Amino acid sequence: MSNDEKKKGLKLYGAPWYITIIVCLLILATMYAGGLGTDMPSTFALMLALGIPLYEIGQRLPIWNKYIGGGILLAFLGMSVIGTYNLIPSEYITSIDNFTGETNFLTFYIVVLITGSVLSLERNILLRSFAGYFPAILGGFVGAILLAIVGGMFFGISPSELITHYALPIMGGGNGGGAIPLSEVYAGITGEGSEVYYSFAIIILTVGNIFAIFGAALLNKLGQAFPKLTGDGKTLIRGTEEKGSSEEEYTPTLADIASGLFLGLGSYTVGLLFSKVLLPEIFGFPIHELAYMVIFVVLLCAFGIIPKNVRMGAKRLQTFFTKHLTLLIMVGVGADLDLNELLSAITVSNIVVSLFIIIGAILGSGIVGYLVGFYPIDTAVTAGLCMANRGGSGDLAVLGAANRMDLIAYAQLSSRLGGAIILVIASVLFSILL
Repeated sequence: MSNDEKKKGLKLYGAPWYITIIVCLLILATMYAGGLGTDMPSTFALMLALGIPLYEIGQRLPIWNKYIGGGILLAFLGMSVIGTYNLIPSEYITSIDNFTGETNFLTFYIVVLITGSVLSLERNILLRSFAGYFPAILGGFVGAILLAIVGGMFFGISPSELITHYALPIMGGGNGGGAIPLSEVYAGITGEGSEVYYSFAIIILTVGNIFAIFGAALLNKLGQAFPKLTGDGKTLIRGTEEKGSSEEEYTPTLADIASGLFLGLGSYTVGLLFSKVLLPEIFGFPIHELAYMVIFVVLLCAFGIIPKNVRMGAKRLQTFFTKHLTLLIMVGVGADLDLNELLSAITVSNIVVSLFIIIGAILGSGIVGYLVGFYPIDTAVTAGLCMANRGGSGDLAVLGAANRMDLIAYAQLSSRLGGAIILVIASVLFSILL
């Protein structure tokens, strides 16, 4: 316990420690007694009762809290242990999965973060950063391929297989937008069943996702040790921290926050309109609604359409979600991670090659990012590691581990538009290499 905590009294999740512990115990006791439901409020309560103790332990655990990832990462991994080994009744694991997935709190969370993070930026900085972002994505992809080939040399794996079966699945932008459509492209070119490619791709992607999360935590520590390599966690361009957030002296009202939420939901529906109706594909490849949403919100910011009070309301809501509800996301994402699936993928070659790919993504995107005027660590996290994870849930796990949730818009560009670019590249590489 720190000196400040001793002076003020220990608080857990904002409340005096004894209140938080009692509430968590009451929720867990109700669950084990069979009285807790699987509806939204019951699931919300259970996720906090499981996540808060894991988070608080991780924040105080020596070595873990300074070098591995702290409370956020322990909540993620701890929940994966609880889910994999059924340490709570299975119906509650299902309800947590449904809350994050089918009820789609995950997407709701991302919508709030995109709206607040984009609208709070000064528009010239926003446009400059997005203009240089795609070269950084491609830099990460090239770095991943190069180091995949280096890593595969130790095991006699051919460069063509390393590119098509290792680098592409990891750098494809996730599962639904990456590994699955990649397997369909593979099947169309080779004539083999898509499951042949997918069954291996998802294994490699799972290993890469874990390395990406730990890599993000290590990059965060590197940024703390070498502050010149990173910014304020809100913008990518070097030297723009003071200008990165617009008019923060304004204190938004509750009505401003409500209007910011409404604007975010409206922007999401625009994304749905384009992805489902108006322009679902570009050059034959599907574009995700969140990618369209990012583009739409960027345009709103660029043209100065949204009043200051609404922008600051959206930013205030995003701050609340980032600081206090990220824990829910990590619990939900952790419950979805099957450790047995991960353990089945642990072979020396898979681990080494995947690790080399992640290092290549970090170095490639970080170096190109620096050359275009970005902070290398923030670029490596978003343009590199957010390409090398399992999509939306992976983005949040990576940004949570790196303590950079304000960069969610860039992360979504990596997973969504970046993933679409990789699909185009993959169709060419499959034709040449297979």
